Amino acid sequence: MEKTWKEMTREERQEARFDRWLSGEGLQFKSPEAKARYERRITRMKDAIQLKKTPDRVPILPWATFMMPLLGGATPKEAMYDADKLTSAMMNYLTEFDPDFYGSPIIIINGKALEILDYKLYKWPGYNLPDNYVYQCIEDEYMKVEDYQHFIDDPTDFWLRKYLPRIMGALDPLQQIPPLYGTMELPPTWTFLFTLGLPDVQEALKKLMEAGRLSFEWSGKIAEFDKEAQESGFVQFSGGFTKAPYDFLADTLRGSRPLMADLFKNPDLLLKAIDRMTPLAIGTGLAGPEASGNPIVFIPLHKGADGWLSDDHFRTFYWPSLKKLFMALIDEGCVPFPFAEGGYNTRLEYINELPRGSCLWLFDQTNMAKAKEVIGKTTCIAGNVPISKIMTGTPEQVREVCKELIDTAGKGGGYVMSMGCAADEGKPDTVKAMIDFTKEYGVYK
Repeated sequence: MEKTWKEMTREERQEARFDRWLSGEGLQFKSPEAKARYERRITRMKDAIQLKKTPDRVPILPWATFMMPLLGGATPKEAMYDADKLTSAMMNYLTEFDPDFYGSPIIIINGKALEILDYKLYKWPGYNLPDNYVYQCIEDEYMKVEDYQHFIDDPTDFWLRKYLPRIMGALDPLQQIPPLYGTMELPPTWTFLFTLGLPDVQEALKKLMEAGRLSFEWSGKIAEFDKEAQESGFVQFSGGFTKAPYDFLADTLRGSRPLMADLFKNPDLLLKAIDRMTPLAIGTGLAGPEASGNPIVFIPLHKGADGWLSDDHFRTFYWPSLKKLFMALIDEGCVPFPFAEGGYNTRLEYINELPRGSCLWLFDQTNMAKAKEVIGKTTCIAGNVPISKIMTGTPEQVREVCKELIDTAGKGGGYVMSMGCAADEGKPDTVKAMIDFTKEYGVYK
Protein backbone atom coordinates (compact mmCIF):
# COMPACT_ATOMS: atom_id res chain seq x y z
CA MET A 1 0.00 0.00 0.00
CA GLU A 2 1.36 3.40 -1.02
CA LYS A 3 2.41 5.68 1.83
CA THR A 4 0.66 8.99 2.45
CA TRP A 5 2.75 12.16 2.61
CA LYS A 6 2.55 12.17 6.41
CA GLU A 7 3.83 8.61 6.58
CA MET A 8 6.89 9.32 4.41
CA THR A 9 10.35 10.02 5.79
CA ARG A 10 12.08 13.22 4.74
CA GLU A 11 14.23 11.16 2.33
CA GLU A 12 11.14 9.62 0.74
CA ARG A 13 9.55 13.05 0.40
CA GLN A 14 12.67 14.36 -1.32
CA GLU A 15 12.55 11.43 -3.75
CA ALA A 16 8.88 12.14 -4.44
CA ARG A 17 9.61 15.79 -5.20
CA PHE A 18 12.53 14.88 -7.49
CA ASP A 19 10.27 12.37 -9.28
CA ARG A 20 7.70 15.11 -9.87
CA TRP A 21 10.40 17.44 -11.22
CA LEU A 22 11.79 14.69 -13.45
CA SER A 23 8.36 13.88 -14.86
CA GLY A 24 8.23 17.22 -16.68
CA GLU A 25 4.71 17.86 -15.49
CA GLY A 26 2.82 19.89 -18.13
CA LEU A 27 5.69 19.86 -20.64
CA GLN A 28 5.48 18.59 -24.22
CA PHE A 29 9.08 17.97 -25.22
CA LYS A 30 10.14 19.00 -28.71
CA SER A 31 11.92 15.69 -29.32
CA PRO A 32 12.96 12.50 -27.54
CA GLU A 33 16.48 13.98 -27.38
CA ALA A 34 15.20 17.08 -25.59
CA LYS A 35 13.35 14.94 -23.06
CA ALA A 36 16.46 12.84 -22.49
CA ARG A 37 18.60 15.98 -21.95
CA TYR A 38 16.06 17.36 -19.48
CA GLU A 39 15.95 14.10 -17.48
CA ARG A 40 19.71 13.57 -17.62
CA ARG A 41 20.42 17.06 -16.29
CA ILE A 42 18.03 16.74 -13.37
CA THR A 43 19.34 13.26 -12.53
CA ARG A 44 22.90 14.60 -12.67
CA MET A 45 22.02 17.34 -10.16
CA LYS A 46 19.99 14.99 -7.96
CA ASP A 47 22.91 12.57 -7.71
CA ALA A 48 25.30 15.41 -6.87
CA ILE A 49 23.02 16.76 -4.13
CA GLN A 50 22.54 13.30 -2.66
CA LEU A 51 26.34 12.72 -2.78
CA LYS A 52 26.02 9.66 -4.97
CA LYS A 53 28.96 8.42 -7.02
CA THR A 54 26.79 7.66 -10.04
CA PRO A 55 26.65 11.01 -11.91
CA ASP A 56 28.34 11.07 -15.30
CA ARG A 57 29.99 14.46 -14.75
CA VAL A 58 29.97 17.67 -12.72
CA PRO A 59 26.68 19.60 -13.24
CA ILE A 60 26.97 23.15 -14.59
CA LEU A 61 24.93 26.00 -13.09
CA PRO A 62 26.07 29.46 -14.26
CA TRP A 63 24.03 31.27 -11.58
CA ALA A 64 23.28 34.70 -13.02
CA THR A 65 20.87 37.61 -13.24
CA PHE A 66 21.45 40.08 -16.11
CA MET A 67 24.41 38.14 -17.53
CA MET A 68 22.15 35.77 -19.44
CA PRO A 69 20.12 38.36 -21.40
CA LEU A 70 23.26 40.48 -21.88
CA LEU A 71 25.10 37.59 -23.51
CA GLY A 72 21.97 36.92 -25.55
CA GLY A 73 21.78 40.45 -26.92
CA ALA A 74 19.57 42.57 -24.62
CA THR A 75 20.65 45.56 -22.53
CA PRO A 76 19.54 45.77 -18.88
CA LYS A 77 17.00 48.45 -19.81
CA GLU A 78 15.58 46.30 -22.60
CA ALA A 79 15.47 43.34 -20.22
CA MET A 80 13.32 45.33 -17.76
CA TYR A 81 11.04 47.05 -20.27
CA ASP A 82 10.55 44.62 -23.15
CA ALA A 83 9.57 41.04 -22.31
CA ASP A 84 9.91 39.95 -25.93
CA LYS A 85 13.52 41.16 -26.13
CA LEU A 86 14.25 39.64 -22.73
CA THR A 87 12.95 36.19 -23.60
CA SER A 88 14.47 36.24 -27.09
CA ALA A 89 17.87 37.11 -25.61
CA MET A 90 17.50 34.40 -22.99
CA MET A 91 16.82 31.79 -25.67
CA ASN A 92 19.84 33.03 -27.63
CA TYR A 93 21.96 32.57 -24.50
CA LEU A 94 20.71 29.05 -23.78
CA THR A 95 21.13 27.95 -27.39
CA GLU A 96 24.67 29.30 -27.72
CA PHE A 97 26.11 28.41 -24.29
CA ASP A 98 24.09 25.25 -23.52
CA PRO A 99 24.36 25.19 -19.70
CA ASP A 100 22.79 22.36 -17.72
CA PHE A 101 20.67 24.82 -15.72
CA TYR A 102 19.52 28.42 -15.88
CA GLY A 103 17.69 30.87 -13.64
CA SER A 104 14.29 32.05 -14.85
CA PRO A 105 14.16 35.67 -16.09
CA ILE A 106 11.17 36.16 -13.77
CA ILE A 107 13.67 37.77 -11.36
CA ILE A 108 13.97 40.68 -13.83
CA ILE A 109 10.88 42.70 -12.96
CA ASN A 110 8.77 44.87 -15.26
CA GLY A 111 10.29 48.35 -15.00
CA LYS A 112 7.09 50.15 -16.01
CA ALA A 113 5.15 48.53 -13.16
CA LEU A 114 7.82 49.73 -10.72
CA GLU A 115 7.57 53.25 -12.13
CA ILE A 116 3.80 53.33 -11.61
CA LEU A 117 4.24 52.34 -7.96
CA ASP A 118 7.06 54.86 -7.38
CA TYR A 119 9.16 51.99 -6.08
CA LYS A 120 11.86 53.25 -3.71
CA LEU A 121 13.59 50.06 -2.57
CA TYR A 122 15.61 49.71 -5.80
CA LYS A 123 17.02 51.79 -8.61
CA TRP A 124 16.92 50.25 -12.09
CA PRO A 125 18.12 50.85 -15.66
CA GLY A 126 16.09 53.07 -17.93
CA TYR A 127 14.49 54.98 -15.05
CA ASN A 128 16.85 56.25 -12.34
CA LEU A 129 20.00 54.47 -13.56
CA PRO A 130 21.75 54.48 -16.95
CA ASP A 131 20.46 51.98 -19.48
CA ASN A 132 23.44 49.63 -19.13
CA TYR A 133 23.45 49.45 -15.33
CA VAL A 134 21.72 46.66 -13.42
CA TYR A 135 19.22 47.20 -10.62
CA GLN A 136 20.57 48.22 -7.22
CA CYS A 137 19.03 47.91 -3.76
CA ILE A 138 18.71 51.15 -1.78
CA GLU A 139 19.04 50.33 1.89
CA ASP A 140 17.23 52.53 4.38
CA GLU A 141 15.46 52.26 7.72
CA TYR A 142 12.09 51.29 6.27
CA MET A 143 11.12 49.74 9.61
CA LYS A 144 11.83 52.07 12.54
CA VAL A 145 12.86 50.80 15.94
CA GLU A 146 9.44 51.85 17.26
CA ASP A 147 7.83 49.56 14.66
CA TYR A 148 9.28 46.39 16.18
CA GLN A 149 6.26 45.67 18.37
CA HIS A 150 3.82 46.37 15.54
CA PHE A 151 5.69 43.88 13.36
CA ILE A 152 5.87 41.29 16.14
CA ASP A 153 2.17 41.65 16.99
CA ASP A 154 0.81 41.72 13.43
CA PRO A 155 3.30 41.50 10.54
CA THR A 156 0.60 41.55 7.86
CA ASP A 157 -0.89 44.78 9.19
CA PHE A 158 2.58 46.30 9.46
CA TRP A 159 3.40 45.25 5.90
CA LEU A 160 0.17 46.64 4.44
CA ARG A 161 -0.19 49.94 6.30
CA LYS A 162 3.42 50.85 7.12
CA TYR A 163 6.00 49.04 5.01
CA LEU A 164 4.40 49.12 1.56
CA PRO A 165 3.62 52.87 1.77
CA ARG A 166 7.27 53.49 2.67
CA ILE A 167 8.79 51.53 -0.20
CA MET A 168 6.11 52.42 -2.81
CA GLY A 169 5.29 56.11 -2.95
CA ALA A 170 2.08 55.49 -4.91
CA LEU A 171 0.72 53.44 -1.99
CA ASP A 172 1.31 56.06 0.70
CA PRO A 173 -2.49 56.63 1.06
CA LEU A 174 -2.89 53.03 2.29
CA GLN A 175 -1.74 54.26 5.70
CA GLN A 176 -5.27 55.62 6.12
CA ILE A 177 -6.89 52.18 5.90
CA PRO A 178 -7.82 50.76 9.33
CA PRO A 179 -6.64 47.26 10.39
CA LEU A 180 -8.31 44.49 8.42
CA TYR A 181 -9.49 42.63 11.52
CA GLY A 182 -11.90 45.52 12.19
CA THR A 183 -14.17 44.04 9.51
CA MET A 184 -15.26 41.13 11.70
CA GLU A 185 -18.46 42.99 12.63
CA LEU A 186 -20.84 45.10 10.57
CA PRO A 187 -20.43 48.55 12.20
CA PRO A 188 -16.60 48.78 11.93
CA THR A 189 -16.80 47.38 8.39
CA TRP A 190 -18.26 50.74 7.42
CA THR A 191 -15.05 52.48 8.49
CA PHE A 192 -12.94 50.13 6.38
CA LEU A 193 -15.14 50.55 3.30
CA PHE A 194 -15.31 54.33 3.79
CA THR A 195 -11.53 54.68 3.72
CA LEU A 196 -11.38 52.60 0.54
CA GLY A 197 -13.52 55.29 -1.07
CA LEU A 198 -11.22 58.18 -0.21
CA PRO A 199 -10.02 59.77 -3.49
CA ASP A 200 -6.30 59.33 -2.80
CA VAL A 201 -6.83 55.73 -1.64
CA GLN A 202 -8.84 55.05 -4.79
CA GLU A 203 -6.00 56.46 -6.88
CA ALA A 204 -3.48 54.30 -5.03
CA LEU A 205 -5.58 51.19 -5.66
CA LYS A 206 -5.90 52.08 -9.36
CA LYS A 207 -2.11 52.33 -9.65
CA LEU A 208 -1.72 49.03 -7.82
CA MET A 209 -4.17 47.39 -10.23
CA GLU A 210 -2.37 48.82 -13.26
CA ALA A 211 0.99 47.60 -11.98
CA GLY A 212 -0.64 44.23 -11.38
CA ARG A 213 -2.04 44.11 -14.91
CA LEU A 214 1.36 44.87 -16.44
CA SER A 215 3.07 42.32 -14.20
CA PHE A 216 0.48 39.67 -15.06
CA GLU A 217 1.11 40.16 -18.78
CA TRP A 218 4.87 40.19 -18.20
CA SER A 219 4.78 37.00 -16.14
CA GLY A 220 2.73 35.27 -18.83
CA LYS A 221 5.46 35.87 -21.40
CA ILE A 222 8.14 34.67 -18.98
CA ALA A 223 6.10 31.52 -18.28
CA GLU A 224 5.83 30.85 -22.03
CA PHE A 225 9.60 31.20 -22.37
CA ASP A 226 10.35 28.91 -19.42
CA LYS A 227 8.01 26.28 -20.84
CA GLU A 228 9.58 26.45 -24.29
CA ALA A 229 13.11 26.36 -22.84
CA GLN A 230 12.38 23.28 -20.74
CA GLU A 231 10.58 21.56 -23.61
CA SER A 232 13.84 22.07 -25.53
CA GLY A 233 15.78 20.24 -22.80
CA PHE A 234 17.04 23.15 -20.69
CA VAL A 235 16.26 23.07 -16.96
CA GLN A 236 15.05 26.02 -14.89
CA PHE A 237 16.85 25.43 -11.64
CA SER A 238 15.16 27.13 -8.71
CA GLY A 239 11.59 26.22 -7.86
CA GLY A 240 11.17 28.56 -4.90
CA PHE A 241 12.70 31.39 -2.90
CA THR A 242 13.01 32.56 0.66
CA LYS A 243 15.55 34.24 2.93
CA ALA A 244 17.15 33.78 6.32
CA PRO A 245 14.82 35.32 8.94
CA TYR A 246 17.65 37.61 10.09
CA ASP A 247 18.22 38.77 6.50
CA PHE A 248 14.55 39.62 5.98
CA LEU A 249 15.00 42.17 8.75
CA ALA A 250 18.55 43.29 7.96
CA ASP A 251 18.26 43.71 4.19
CA THR A 252 15.15 45.73 3.49
CA LEU A 253 13.33 46.36 6.78
CA ARG A 254 15.74 47.74 9.38
CA GLY A 255 18.80 48.03 7.12
CA SER A 256 22.34 46.85 7.89
CA ARG A 257 23.55 49.62 10.17
CA PRO A 258 20.40 49.97 12.33
CA LEU A 259 20.19 46.20 12.75
CA MET A 260 23.83 45.99 13.78
CA ALA A 261 23.03 48.55 16.48
CA ASP A 262 20.02 46.46 17.52
CA LEU A 263 22.36 43.54 18.28
CA PHE A 264 23.55 45.61 21.24
CA LYS A 265 20.72 48.08 21.96
CA ASN A 266 17.58 45.98 21.30
CA PRO A 267 18.60 42.30 21.36
CA ASP A 268 15.37 41.05 22.94
CA LEU A 269 13.16 42.84 20.41
CA LEU A 270 15.36 41.59 17.59
CA LEU A 271 15.10 37.98 18.75
CA LYS A 272 11.31 38.27 19.03
CA ALA A 273 11.15 39.72 15.52
CA ILE A 274 13.35 36.92 14.17
CA ASP A 275 11.08 34.35 15.85
CA ARG A 276 8.05 36.05 14.29
CA MET A 277 9.69 36.08 10.87
CA THR A 278 10.75 32.43 10.92
CA PRO A 279 7.37 30.77 10.15
CA LEU A 280 6.77 33.40 7.47
CA ALA A 281 10.13 32.55 5.88
CA ILE A 282 9.26 28.85 6.03
CA GLY A 283 5.87 29.41 4.40
CA THR A 284 7.45 31.50 1.66
CA GLY A 285 10.00 28.77 0.96
CA LEU A 286 7.47 25.94 0.81
CA ALA A 287 5.06 27.78 -1.49
CA GLY A 288 7.35 27.71 -4.53
CA PRO A 289 7.98 23.94 -4.80
CA GLU A 290 4.31 23.23 -4.20
CA ALA A 291 3.38 25.43 -7.18
CA SER A 292 6.30 24.68 -9.52
CA GLY A 293 7.00 21.01 -8.86
CA ASN A 294 10.69 21.88 -8.50
CA PRO A 295 12.11 21.09 -5.01
CA ILE A 296 15.05 23.56 -5.10
CA VAL A 297 14.57 26.61 -2.84
CA PHE A 298 17.01 29.48 -3.41
CA ILE A 299 18.11 31.25 -0.20
CA PRO A 300 20.59 34.13 -0.58
CA LEU A 301 22.54 34.61 2.67
CA HIS A 302 23.53 38.26 2.94
CA LYS A 303 24.45 39.11 6.51
CA GLY A 304 25.81 35.85 7.98
CA ALA A 305 29.21 35.81 6.29
CA ASP A 306 32.62 36.03 7.95
CA GLY A 307 33.12 39.55 9.23
CA TRP A 308 29.44 40.51 9.32
CA LEU A 309 28.71 38.94 12.69
CA SER A 310 30.87 37.65 15.52
CA ASP A 311 30.59 33.93 16.10
CA ASP A 312 28.61 34.62 19.27
CA HIS A 313 26.14 36.81 17.39
CA PHE A 314 25.96 34.25 14.56
CA ARG A 315 25.11 31.48 17.07
CA THR A 316 22.52 33.66 18.80
CA PHE A 317 20.80 35.68 16.09
CA TYR A 318 21.50 34.08 12.71
CA TRP A 319 21.99 30.32 12.77
CA PRO A 320 19.13 29.06 15.02
CA SER A 321 16.35 30.56 12.87
CA LEU A 322 18.16 29.69 9.65
CA LYS A 323 18.53 26.09 10.80
CA LYS A 324 14.80 25.98 11.61
CA LEU A 325 14.10 27.22 8.09
CA PHE A 326 16.40 24.60 6.56
CA MET A 327 14.95 21.76 8.62
CA ALA A 328 11.35 22.74 7.84
CA LEU A 329 12.13 22.67 4.11
CA ILE A 330 14.16 19.46 4.36
CA ASP A 331 11.45 17.69 6.37
CA GLU A 332 9.02 18.48 3.54
CA GLY A 333 11.36 17.00 0.94
CA CYS A 334 12.60 20.31 -0.45
CA VAL A 335 16.28 21.07 -1.14
CA PRO A 336 17.56 24.34 0.37
CA PHE A 337 19.93 26.12 -2.03
CA PRO A 338 21.72 28.68 0.20
CA PHE A 339 23.98 31.14 -1.57
CA ALA A 340 26.71 31.95 0.97
CA GLU A 341 27.81 35.37 -0.27
CA GLY A 342 31.23 36.51 0.91
CA GLY A 343 33.27 34.01 2.90
CA TYR A 344 31.86 31.23 5.13
CA ASN A 345 35.21 29.84 6.25
CA THR A 346 34.35 30.26 9.96
CA ARG A 347 30.79 28.92 9.53
CA LEU A 348 31.42 25.56 7.86
CA GLU A 349 31.08 23.38 10.98
CA TYR A 350 27.50 24.59 11.46
CA ILE A 351 26.53 23.09 8.10
CA ASN A 352 27.31 19.60 9.39
CA GLU A 353 24.31 19.95 11.72
CA LEU A 354 22.06 19.44 8.66
CA PRO A 355 21.10 15.98 7.34
CA ARG A 356 23.38 14.37 4.78
CA GLY A 357 22.47 14.91 1.13
CA SER A 358 19.77 17.47 1.86
CA CYS A 359 21.21 20.81 0.64
CA LEU A 360 23.26 22.47 -2.08
CA TRP A 361 25.54 25.25 -0.79
CA LEU A 362 26.76 27.80 -3.33
CA PHE A 363 29.96 29.47 -2.11
CA ASP A 364 31.42 32.80 -3.15
CA GLN A 365 34.80 33.39 -1.45
CA THR A 366 34.98 30.34 0.80
CA ASN A 367 38.07 28.15 0.61
CA MET A 368 36.72 25.22 -1.40
CA ALA A 369 39.42 22.75 -0.40
CA LYS A 370 38.55 23.45 3.23
CA ALA A 371 34.83 23.24 2.48
CA LYS A 372 35.31 19.86 0.81
CA GLU A 373 37.29 18.63 3.80
CA VAL A 374 34.89 19.92 6.46
CA ILE A 375 31.45 19.36 4.92
CA GLY A 376 32.08 17.35 1.74
CA LYS A 377 30.87 14.10 3.29
CA THR A 378 27.52 15.59 4.27
CA THR A 379 26.75 18.41 1.81
CA CYS A 380 27.00 19.12 -1.91
CA ILE A 381 28.96 22.30 -2.61
CA ALA A 382 28.99 24.63 -5.61
CA GLY A 383 30.52 27.79 -6.98
CA ASN A 384 33.74 29.67 -6.32
CA VAL A 385 34.68 30.53 -9.92
CA PRO A 386 35.66 34.19 -9.30
CA ILE A 387 33.58 36.71 -11.22
CA SER A 388 36.82 38.69 -11.59
CA LYS A 389 38.19 35.85 -13.76
CA ILE A 390 34.99 35.75 -15.78
CA MET A 391 35.11 39.53 -16.34
CA THR A 392 38.83 40.23 -16.76
CA GLY A 393 40.55 36.87 -17.22
CA THR A 394 41.31 34.76 -20.24
CA PRO A 395 39.64 31.48 -21.21
CA GLU A 396 42.81 29.67 -20.23
CA GLN A 397 42.79 31.23 -16.76
CA VAL A 398 39.14 30.22 -16.31
CA ARG A 399 39.92 26.67 -17.38
CA GLU A 400 42.74 26.54 -14.80
CA VAL A 401 40.34 27.67 -12.06
CA CYS A 402 37.74 25.10 -13.12
CA LYS A 403 40.32 22.32 -13.21
CA GLU A 404 41.42 23.07 -9.67
CA LEU A 405 37.82 23.14 -8.46
CA ILE A 406 36.99 19.84 -10.15
CA ASP A 407 40.16 18.23 -8.79
CA THR A 408 39.49 19.38 -5.21
CA ALA A 409 35.84 20.24 -4.59
CA GLY A 410 34.66 17.80 -7.24
CA LYS A 411 36.70 14.81 -6.12
CA GLY A 412 34.34 11.88 -5.63
CA GLY A 413 31.26 13.90 -6.60
CA GLY A 414 29.16 16.35 -4.61
CA TYR A 415 30.21 19.48 -6.52
CA VAL A 416 28.38 21.79 -8.97
CA MET A 417 30.31 24.16 -11.24
CA SER A 418 29.18 27.78 -10.91
CA MET A 419 30.42 31.31 -10.51
CA GLY A 420 30.88 32.58 -6.97
CA CYS A 421 28.08 35.10 -7.37
CA ALA A 422 24.87 35.73 -9.27
CA ALA A 423 26.55 37.30 -12.28
CA ASP A 424 25.25 40.55 -13.75
CA GLU A 425 27.84 40.44 -16.53
CA GLY A 426 30.19 38.01 -18.21
CA LYS A 427 32.48 37.77 -21.23
CA PRO A 428 31.32 35.29 -23.85
CA ASP A 429 34.69 33.56 -24.18
CA THR A 430 35.26 33.03 -20.45
CA VAL A 431 31.69 31.91 -19.72
CA LYS A 432 31.89 29.46 -22.60
CA ALA A 433 35.27 28.25 -21.35
CA MET A 434 33.79 27.46 -17.93
CA ILE A 435 30.88 25.51 -19.43
CA ASP A 436 32.75 23.67 -22.18
CA PHE A 437 35.76 22.76 -20.03
CA THR A 438 33.53 21.29 -17.32
CA LYS A 439 31.73 19.16 -19.88
CA GLU A 440 35.06 17.86 -21.16
CA TYR A 441 37.13 17.54 -17.98
CA GLY A 442 34.51 17.14 -15.26
CA VAL A 443 33.69 13.54 -16.21
CA TYR A 444 33.84 11.00 -13.38
CA LYS A 445 36.13 8.11 -14.08
